[in-house]
Amino acid sequence: MTHDLDQIFAALADPTRRAILTMLLEDDMAVTDVAEPFQMSLAAISKHLTILTRAGLIAQEKRGRVKWCKLEPDAMRTASVWMQGFGQFEPVNLDAFERFLAIELDNDAQPDPPER
Repeated sequence: MTHDLDQIFAALADPTRRAILTMLLEDDMAVTDVAEPFQMSLAAISKHLTILTRAGLIAQEKRGRVKWCKLEPDAMRTASVWMQGFGQFEPVNLDAFERFLAIELDNDAQPDPPER
């Protein structure tokens, strides 16, 4: 499972690959259509698609002369289950924490009152 998670998170770490996944949410796409909105070569897009395929996030198949990409619907389940394990904790109220720290740091900066 760790190897799967490593590959999934490594694939998701790149903004181009995340954009490709978002595009594939709409429908299956030919590789040339996937490459169209990006300012990079078809070879570079193919490398991104290979990484997504190895991570199991997409599948590629040949239909005639055209290579198509499709999103694998259950691909992120492993990562999702792993991340849900952290959902058991309450979200941290950063504003309240910042106020607490300001008060504590301010109290530490105050000199102790003179003893009588």
